[in-house]
Amino acid sequence: MANKLAVLALLVVLCSVVTRQAVGYSYADYPPPGPLPTPSPAPSGNDLAVGFYDRTCPDAEKIVRGVVEEAVKQNPGIGAGLIRMLFHDCFVEGCDASVLLDPTPTNPQPEKLSLPNNPSLRGFEVIDAAKAALEKACPGNVSCADVVAFAARDASFFLSNGRINVRMPAGRRDGSVSVSTSALQSLPRPSFNLTELTASFAAKGLDADDLVVLSGAHSVGRSHCSSFVPDGRLNASTSTMNPALAAAVRPGQPDRDRRPHG
Repeated sequence: MANKLAVLALLVVLCSVVTRQAVGYSYADYPPPGPLPTPSPAPSGNDLAVGFYDRTCPDAEKIVRGVVEEAVKQNPGIGAGLIRMLFHDCFVEGCDASVLLDPTPTNPQPEKLSLPNNPSLRGFEVIDAAKAALEKACPGNVSCADVVAFAARDASFFLSNGRINVRMPAGRRDGSVSVSTSALQSLPRPSFNLTELTASFAAKGLDADDLVVLSGAHSVGRSHCSSFVPDGRLNASTSTMNPALAAAVRPGQPDRDRRPHG
């Protein structure tokens, strides 16, 4: 339970600063949904530990944090992208960095090219820079999966001006399986209703309480109106949102007052 709560704490952070900056990313782009996923047991996370690299690469977290700090200084939106990357990695094959894998002749469609990730997922160059710095300091020790997790944690730290500082367990192993259809099937779609969202989270060992926490934690970031308008969620006559919230985010309001979050 403690490990689950630690992961949830980070994912709450993820939801609090994530932003979607996709081009042409809307409901119409999605194929018809397939069957709802089958629930699976919650992962134990027993192999993870805070300070996992204290002996093998004692400066690992410091190195990643330095790279992320420079990237967020140059473009705060990259920080949100790094946090979103962790969610999109973990919710598919587990936190195994499979979202980082590039296409190859034998696998031309990895997760990176799946509709929920391409072209909106960003921050890959930051992960590459952090991994390169780690390889110089302590070759072959730090997994890419842990780099993604550390980077998301550090992005949260800098975007919150240090108010959010999570002790991140490490010890993840990199995966070698990355298929675009897995991301499309596993990641919750913008059009999901409550039943579909609950089933999607249950398939990852998360319950309705987790869904409410993760969905309700958005406080920074913006999303294109195309993610909300087509299904009527922002229409005054059809919306089931809280009326005050719907009015605040409805197109046509001053930009500072429109805050639908992705």
